[in-house]
Order: sequence, then structure tokens, then C-alpha cells
Amino acid sequence: MGPRAFRWVLHVDLDQFLAAVEILRRPELAGRPVIVGGRGDPNERAVVSTASYEARAYGVGSGMPLRLAARKVPDAVILPVDHEAYDAASGHVMDTLRGLGTVVEVLGWDEAFLGCDADDPEGEARRVQAAVHDATALRCSVGIGDTKVRAKIATGFGKPAGVYRLTAGNWFEVMGGRPTTALWGVGPKISRRLAAHGIGTVAQLAAADDDVLVAEFGPRMGAWFGELGRGHGSAVVDDTPWVARGHGRETTFQRNLTTPAQVAAELRELAARVHADTVAEGRPVVRVALKVRYAPFFTRTRARKLPAPTRSLEDLTAAVLALAEDLEPGREVRLLGVRAEMVMPDGDDAGFRRPSR
Repeated sequence: MGPRAFRWVLHVDLDQFLAAVEILRRPELAGRPVIVGGRGDPNERAVVSTASYEARAYGVGSGMPLRLAARKVPDAVILPVDHEAYDAASGHVMDTLRGLGTVVEVLGWDEAFLGCDADDPEGEARRVQAAVHDATALRCSVGIGDTKVRAKIATGFGKPAGVYRLTAGNWFEVMGGRPTTALWGVGPKISRRLAAHGIGTVAQLAAADDDVLVAEFGPRMGAWFGELGRGHGSAVVDDTPWVARGHGRETTFQRNLTTPAQVAAELRELAARVHADTVAEGRPVVRVALKVRYAPFFTRTRARKLPAPTRSLEDLTAAVLALAEDLEPGREVRLLGVRAEMVMPDGDDAGFRRPSR
């Protein structure tokens, strides 16, 4: 169908998706605290991918070290990440949404925007929930908005398995007094930069001087943050297939790397895996990046544009190893990551489709 503006945008978000898929496979886990992460071993270095609501009640959240999560919930069931199972479940959900006859913009495994022109968007939201549950036994929450921003944020008020509408009419009533981190796309770092200008709430961001925001974040992002504070944004839903700009791989080591030879060997392995990903895409690489996390937990990234687009594993590996020459000597390494960015199909490096806000 392609991009199209709608009267309403529905944001569909599957509740506790990874945990829910695991519980469907193991019904005896229903009602128990379930944590999904890494290889399911809390003694290894890994983080929580998701947790059931029962586990979240103990303060477990995505990105938390698995070891810490296990301490918070000693009787939790900890399971390894199963990408194939989640891909299959997600595909079934998205096919179900497409079967409803509207434009579906997939955002990831567990969420999507839907276009809606109905007079009763709540009724449509409940129809979506019923269709997903009937087809997959998974439950979802649905946010209704007159922009994507408002629909996305509304979903949080509907969880779990509920429906919530957020529009220009109730935006400031609901959001005005909330901290800026309540906004989609504002994390702790951005929030701290805003706070340095006396901007702590959504209403304060909405009323902020554009010149102040532009001076802090630049002309494009400064203007965007001001619009975000007002809940403004696109109501266009686009089902154009997403095209990856690049592919990345990373490894967290159970024992820190301590020598340059160990680092080089691991980087060669990561470069080979990333190269295989780009070969599958059929597009040459134009830029490489290196991520390194030193012990105990300090992360640095470096990147460089290649002299010319290449499909060569040797060129990719050489570029990664050249970036590694700047690593700090004598520091132990707990994580390495390699990313390769490719030529876009239309030749425009900015040409891939991002979910519009």
C-alpha cells in the first residue's frame, strides 16, 4: 500500500513478548516469575532481554545484568534467548495484523503501527486485540493517537492488555507534569542536557525557547525535541519494507581479554560474521565501526569510512584491526563489537526507511 496518512494511528505492543512466547511453550510457567536473557545462565555475563510481569514486580527490567536479576528473584525461571521462536511468533502476529486490511508498519519483534480511519478507534483496537489473541494466544496493548508519538506513548498507559487514547485534547493533562524521560526518544542523557536549561517536564519542554534547544542539540534535533514536547509528529503509516543500513555483531566474554593477540583473534571472528551478513544482503560495505568495553564497564566506539566500497573480507578485517590499533594498552576487554554499514539500494546513504515519528 505504501505510506499513507490516517485519522488515527494505533500502536500495537505485545505484552511481555519473549516471556509470553516461552510461557505458551511451557504452560506450567504461567504466574511464575520468568526471565529471558543470554544463555539462561545467571553465572555468565549477560543481560535481561525481557521479564514477565511477576518478575518485574521485584524490580527486574530489560538490560539489567542477569546475575543481578537472579539475586532479586531467587526463585525465577531463567531461560535462554531463542531468536528463531520469537521470529516465528512475531511473523505470525504481523501476518495477522496485515490480514485486518490496513497499513501495518512493523517496528520490531513485538510492536507495529496500524493506520485507522474509523469513527470508533477503541472498537478497532479491541478488534486488533481479539484477532491477535485468537490467532496466536498472545495478548497486546494498543495505544491510540492522532500522531505516532501520541500513539506510542499511549500504549504504556494501556498495559497490560488494555487500550488508551492520547490526543492533542488530553496531551498536556496526561503528559504535561511528567518528566521528559516519559517521552519516546528521550533517555537519561538527553534528559540531563535538558535539565541543565531548567527543562524538567514535558510542559516545560513544550514551552522551551526554540533557540535554546537548537543551540544545545542542533537545528534538526533541537526543533524535533520541541515538537516532541507538544506531542506533534507524523500520522503517516508506511508498510514499505525496512532496509538495513548495516549489520553488527558483538560478544561479551566470560573472561576478560588481556592481550592484543586475543583481541585481534576475536575481532577477526566478528569481522567474518559481519561480512557474511553483508554478503547475504548483496551490498558492499562503505563504513566500519568498532565497539570496545573495557573492564569493569567503560565503553568506547570508533568508526571510519572506507576508501571505496568493498565486498572483501580482507578489506573489512583490515579496517577493523586498524581501528583496534588505538585501543588503550594494558586495559582488559570484556566486550567487542564490529559493525559494517553498506551502500543503500538506491545509492543514498540516508535512503533507508526509518519509522517516522
